[in-house]
Amino acid sequence: MSYRLGVDVGGTFTDLLLINEDTGATHTAKVPSTPEDSSIGVLNGIARICEESGIDPTAIHRVMHGTTVATNAVLTGRGATVGLVTTAGYEDTLQVARSYCPGGLGGWVSYIKTPLLAPLELTIGAHERIGADGSIVTGLDEERLREDLKALHARGGIQALTICFINAYINGEHERRARDIASEIFGSTPVSISSEVVPEMQEYERTETTVVNSYVRPEVATYVRNLQAALEERMGGNTQLAILRSDGGLASARAAEESPVNLLMSGPAGGVAGAIYFCSRAGFDNILTFDMGGTSTDVALIQNSKARVRRETYVGDVRVRAPSVDVRTVGAGGGSIAFVPELTKALRVGPESAGAVPGPACYMKGGTEPTVCDANVVLGYLPSDVQLGGKMQINREASEAAVQKVADAMGIPLMEAAEGIVRIVNESMFGALRLVSVEQGYDPRDFALVGFGGAGPLHANALGMLTNAWPVIIPPGPGVLCAYGDATTQVQDEAARTYLMMAGDLTNEKLLADLKELQARAGESLVADGIAAETHEVTFQADLRYMGQAFQITIDFTEAELREKGVALLTDAFDAEHEQLFTFKLGDGHEVLMIRAVAKARSAAIAELQTRAAGTTLEQCRIHETRFFHDGGWHDCSIYDRGKLHEGLVVPGPAIVSEMDSTTVILPGYDARVDAVGNLLINPLA
Repeated sequence: MSYRLGVDVGGTFTDLLLINEDTGATHTAKVPSTPEDSSIGVLNGIARICEESGIDPTAIHRVMHGTTVATNAVLTGRGATVGLVTTAGYEDTLQVARSYCPGGLGGWVSYIKTPLLAPLELTIGAHERIGADGSIVTGLDEERLREDLKALHARGGIQALTICFINAYINGEHERRARDIASEIFGSTPVSISSEVVPEMQEYERTETTVVNSYVRPEVATYVRNLQAALEERMGGNTQLAILRSDGGLASARAAEESPVNLLMSGPAGGVAGAIYFCSRAGFDNILTFDMGGTSTDVALIQNSKARVRRETYVGDVRVRAPSVDVRTVGAGGGSIAFVPELTKALRVGPESAGAVPGPACYMKGGTEPTVCDANVVLGYLPSDVQLGGKMQINREASEAAVQKVADAMGIPLMEAAEGIVRIVNESMFGALRLVSVEQGYDPRDFALVGFGGAGPLHANALGMLTNAWPVIIPPGPGVLCAYGDATTQVQDEAARTYLMMAGDLTNEKLLADLKELQARAGESLVADGIAAETHEVTFQADLRYMGQAFQITIDFTEAELREKGVALLTDAFDAEHEQLFTFKLGDGHEVLMIRAVAKARSAAIAELQTRAAGTTLEQCRIHETRFFHDGGWHDCSIYDRGKLHEGLVVPGPAIVSEMDSTTVILPGYDARVDAVGNLLINPLA
């Protein structure tokens, strides 16, 4: 038997999902995250899931891991000390940036610029110049550069070095030579060059992205190496570790160490991949996803079973030119703290979270502040009178004491305060869903809504009412769906180049020849990881805009589609997308800015998991009778064991469906049907 393991590290819990590649059978586990060192939580989780499933760790041959190590390094400022080498005269590129102060017209008054990731005192200029056409205008002064690098090294403390020269995206010869010289002086210190990290135009974005790569590189490399060593010790030497990329693909451990800038949105991408995996098999190709964990909620729009990918990623104040699944995040999670400001007396929820420690009050781990989780306990959505599928004991009295603080501050009854907390957090998530749907030109009513994460199914029915997106889908194992996405995605890499050609001047033959060159480059990384070229699945992308525009739209296509329709394939698709977003199209003047090839490794097949066979009645699935508070009144309801539900059964609301990793609430006036894949489909009663 061969197994693969998906691991997702969240702010509160670390989720694990173990898949038998021969039968498709799965095992799940949740353990508390360890913010001080997330690898501890990963190893604790592996120990638990192997113990509970009775599976020998040496039978696990693949570990797919979504991690926030790179993200946290940027957000907390715990990255490496970075030295920067630019073209002489461009040492202030990061300082000048885009000369933009966030905020309103007076934003500059209160704007405090965050420290540069590569400080000016550790920045030097190399005497060289590459022309805009890639020609060498001024050769690299190697001796002068060597002396400047020695002086920079003598300052001490530099943990990573970045080299970014003007126009290096079109000719990286000087950067490669400068790296060789730097390696002679800095020894094993990692050196990142822009022509390899992000060979794209626009000087500031290219410099910032390459500096971020250096900034997180030592910490990510240490984490990956230590985790790989621990896995080999526990599982033997044949375990392959892969890290989830921001764009939803996987990177090998080697590729993750070299290009960690591609991991900044690693965590949220796993849930999107998992949602697509289950929903596409059930016939739902257009979905809105919301992943509600303990700290935050991530939302995304999926069209034709493909996640929208944006070419820039934002982490705090840092913007990098790296592909990522278009996920929007709000500070609304199960651990979000509710409070009433003394000045306004208006109830607020989040973004501050109780996190894993001390956690919500109901878990009795030291938390005393009222959280969304506590409000759900008070309302009865998380029943405390029966032990559900999870391992955490729930203390209702502690939750009531916490939520009473809000009630007292506002002068309202306890149940009204609890319901107010839940409604506010629902509105926060609804606002995020509008960002990816209505504000992008899409009607939520044309999509199904998928709720997952540890807290998502608690709020899914209510979010369906706000968005009017039906059915509301709760996939199997919603609390560990991110881990499922990690375990079922593919290793991939990409190669890109700046193009800057008018579509009208571009022939089909030239475009295809240039794309084939990129295809070979994209596949080099996979081949270096032992993945044969004949197993690669290759798709292409092009970034287009109308001449004179300051932004672009990415178009995806295949070689077969290009051969059939030619360059018109790109311009027609661009016009359609532009009209969708902005209600108009021009029909000509198309400029192709970038082209890229994306190579994916054909993943090993996983046997489809057979859903539970019919044989139990709905009554036999019932665990307990309880009640919950909704819309100002109490409702009697039943708790059902999801593990016993099978295709064809319909659970009428009001009801609660329990499983190991999450709890689903079905409100009055709705029911939930189990489909062939094992999804719960919540719909309004006819």
